[in-house]
Amino acid sequence: MTTDLSKIREHMEVVGADGVHVGTVDKVEGQRIKLTKADSGMGSHKGHHHYVPLALVAEIEGKKVWLSANSEVAVTFEEEKSDPT
Repeated sequence: MTTDLSKIREHMEVVGADGVHVGTVDKVEGQRIKLTKADSGMGSHKGHHHYVPLALVAEIEGKKVWLSANSEVAVTFEEEKSDPT
């Protein structure tokens, strides 16, 4: 197991500390992981990219990125702004 953030790759699963699926890595942008829109949720969250701060990454194991926060906390951090058009 490692926390070498350079090992985060596209399509890796992002999992909360509680073992719940948070999303799938689209790419790393700056100091955050951009999740794919397919994992964006439902309702008002649908169709938006969500982001997880790299500071929440606890470890990288195989094809999974484990977070130090539970899934419900991780997804509340940051969301792409809606396009008003």
